[in-house]
Amino acid sequence: MESYEPERLSPVQLAAMRRSLTNGRGALTRRSLLRASGMGALALGGIATLGACGIPPAGRAEGAAAADDHSAEEKEVTFSNWTEYMDVSDDEKSRPTLEAFTKRTGIRVKYTEDINDNVEFFGKIKPQLAAGQNTGRDLICVTDWLAARIIRLGWAQKLDPSNLPHAFANVSAQFRTPDWDPGRAYSYPWTGIPTVIAYNAKATGGRKVDSVTQLLDDPKLKGRVSFLSEMRDTIGMTLLDQGKDPGKFTDTDFDGAIGRLQKAVDKKQIRRFTGNDYTADLSKGDIAACVGWAGDIIQLQADNPDIKFAIPAAGYITSSDNLLVPAQARHKTNAEKLIDYYYEPPVAAQLAAYINYVCPVDGVRDELAKIDESMASNTLILPDREMAAKSRSFRSLSTEEETAYEEKFAKLIGA
Repeated sequence: MESYEPERLSPVQLAAMRRSLTNGRGALTRRSLLRASGMGALALGGIATLGACGIPPAGRAEGAAAADDHSAEEKEVTFSNWTEYMDVSDDEKSRPTLEAFTKRTGIRVKYTEDINDNVEFFGKIKPQLAAGQNTGRDLICVTDWLAARIIRLGWAQKLDPSNLPHAFANVSAQFRTPDWDPGRAYSYPWTGIPTVIAYNAKATGGRKVDSVTQLLDDPKLKGRVSFLSEMRDTIGMTLLDQGKDPGKFTDTDFDGAIGRLQKAVDKKQIRRFTGNDYTADLSKGDIAACVGWAGDIIQLQADNPDIKFAIPAAGYITSSDNLLVPAQARHKTNAEKLIDYYYEPPVAAQLAAYINYVCPVDGVRDELAKIDESMASNTLILPDREMAAKSRSFRSLSTEEETAYEEKFAKLIGA
């Protein structure tokens, strides 16, 4: 296992972190925002591929050494998750799927909503993991870049496929082989989140906007276009539009995407680069079209029927939150049973109906339709085959790449 050495963040990496936490995806807290506004759709809270932490290339063959598993004699599991990321009863006094799991298996779940953003949470558990100590958690849910880091450092336990028959069979092809955990040896996705094109049909005069090229070149949109201040989303979508794979791009490809965007900035086609605050301008029509997060679009559509979304023919970027068993966890088998439980379609449907994120479980559509037909037909929750085939992930970055790319991106957006 690699020895852990604290990484020094460059000024540009720290700036990217601040940008994400103050107005990017890291600034939000999932469904809590929607609950406050009386809507039951999703908000794209802490799912952030923060520019603050580089991910050295994946490629570890071994994870954490297997810890003593006390699952058989201790029928419990401790699960750390994000806020508003689990189904709750109407009276908000119970968690139905967790209670059903305990009733079926006898395993008591200590469920804690103690993840507010990836950087903060990693800071909590890093000292214990580095010291080879138990974090007090058997199951954690973190975003793809942090999952990759934990696996690379050897701080995640390799999962036992014999305890995960539903997960192994039902994980969607879209999420099956991330470059940082091919074949899902150490992790399984909890949810996915697409980055798409959104537009206000009233502001566009009824015209559809469905490509990055249109955003960057259409003179009728000049000065009424925004892109995201999250580097992976904006650059990833631009790379796709240029025919490049965000999972395999080179330095030259990255520079080409920066140059393409810079031209649009210079001719004032792009109004600004934003965090989640683009939503108000889009709803009012001050921004006619933009690159945005799917959950925001679901939220806006609840109040404004003019808000539309499009999946570019070139593809779109998807990130994910993922379940891992940390090193030295006492109840690995119990954690694996809980992961597998949420890959049973009826259970996955119940969870998806509450949190409204992209469900990574195949075979859930019919079950979700029994709960809410409109959700089952919403491709931002259950991508159809055509949409899923267009999904791409932004590849893992080395620390050196992260620093160089964020510096170039910060210059582009004026950060």
